[in-house]
Amino acid sequence: MELTWRERRHRWDTRYAPYAYVAPYFLLFSVFGLFPLLYTAWVSLQDRNLLDGDAATFIGLDNYVQLLTADPYFWNAMGNTLSLWLFTTVPQILFALGIAQLLNRRLRGRTFFRMGVLLPNITSVAAVTIIFAQLFGRDFGLINWGLELFGAGRIDWQAGTASSHTAIAAMVVWRWTGYHALIFLASMQAIPSSVYEAARLDGANAWQQFWRITVPMLRPQIIFSTVIATAGNMRLLAEPLLFNPGSGAATGGSDRQFQTAALYLYEQGFAKFDFGYASAIAWLLLIATVAITGLSYLAARRIRTD
Repeated sequence: MELTWRERRHRWDTRYAPYAYVAPYFLLFSVFGLFPLLYTAWVSLQDRNLLDGDAATFIGLDNYVQLLTADPYFWNAMGNTLSLWLFTTVPQILFALGIAQLLNRRLRGRTFFRMGVLLPNITSVAAVTIIFAQLFGRDFGLINWGLELFGAGRIDWQAGTASSHTAIAAMVVWRWTGYHALIFLASMQAIPSSVYEAARLDGANAWQQFWRITVPMLRPQIIFSTVIATAGNMRLLAEPLLFNPGSGAATGGSDRQFQTAALYLYEQGFAKFDFGYASAIAWLLLIATVAITGLSYLAARRIRTD
């Protein structure tokens, strides 16, 4: 039996309409995401100056070989990136769980506090970094003033590796903890209250309920936040760049003690104008981000929650 025009249109709509709905996303991604990614891969195979693109020379994998075998600054930057990842990801998740647990209780002005925890995330990263750089100032910083008040000595936060990483991690944790806390809070509110009532009848206190019920049931959200935090910290740029403003900002300190991989990319591409080398760094950073994010996801899934 031959189909009518209305039936054919309905069948076409059922079969092809979903692809038409998602097509704009893939079109925009191809223009603003996929093309720059592939073009960066092509540029990474060239000896190319940012100010003179016409004089580019194809050199194959030489940039990658140089990075992986003969560039200690690159490995120093990767080490700093991994260190800052540890300094920021774990505290973000732990603090976010604690804040979400507090906001999930019956408090006066809960809406105000829930909105307040998101304010650091919507604040300009430049403003946050400048303020924190002043707080961690060696001579007139509020942090050193507090240390001296309790009898401790001043710390030159920018001079050492551990101290500078602590200061930069404080900026990241302060800015992003509220974001993860709201994700956890929304998931906590979806946990049935009957589960907690049964636990109370069995004699479980609040601390046991949190670790034996709340945290295990937030496992998917914890994995999501871990992946998001990992991906964000692997491309950390603004905080270390503005932590030491001036002509040497791109080096991440006098001894490159807090230069991240993204900051090293910035130095090569926009301070030394070696666009081919910077593109190779970008691709290696992409590969490292995918690898570490995948490992973080697998590690988070394997954590025992029982």
